[in-house]
Amino acid sequence: MSSASRSRADLARELRAVLLDPAAAAQLDVHGRTDAAVLVPLFVRDGELHAVLTRRRDDMRRHAGEISFPGGRADDHEDDLRATALREAHEEIGLPADAVELVGALQPTPTIATNYAVYPFVGLIEPGHAWVPSEAEVDEVLELPLRALRDGYERRRLLRRGVPFRTDVYVVGDHLVWGATARMLGDLLERVPEELL
Repeated sequence: MSSASRSRADLARELRAVLLDPAAAAQLDVHGRTDAAVLVPLFVRDGELHAVLTRRRDDMRRHAGEISFPGGRADDHEDDLRATALREAHEEIGLPADAVELVGALQPTPTIATNYAVYPFVGLIEPGHAWVPSEAEVDEVLELPLRALRDGYERRRLLRRGVPFRTDVYVVGDHLVWGATARMLGDLLERVPEELL
């Protein structure tokens, strides 16, 4: 059964079966000085499961111009990283928290250069949102099919701060996903069955 012929409730149930429990994932320990959370918003359009990502502004101090899921550091008063992910998605792309059905989480991952411990939470949303990108942070909101991301996987030599390295990347058109976001995406694509893509 394709994503198109599944009800949202069926899709949510099938995703919950293959993803980590959000509460349990938030308690996992991962190397990183600063806790952060991202939301991995998913929706079905034209029978295909899509993910929402952002391209960060080129003048950002950290991760400038990179493609990432909406997210950021936990505020001092936030003791639930799920709330952090939902708040950041609202701030960065205008996605209201009540428009998101949290269905699971992915393995937390560290960022090497900035020393964050990033906790990804997966949420189902309806298609057709009118995005409101944060002028301070987001250059563009991307809606990319998971199948196209999977098909765009390759190992590539990149240069970061003058140091060459080989890494996993996902390429869709002129969009290059790498780093912690590529690791999260790889985890998602390993978990989600082919027939759901």
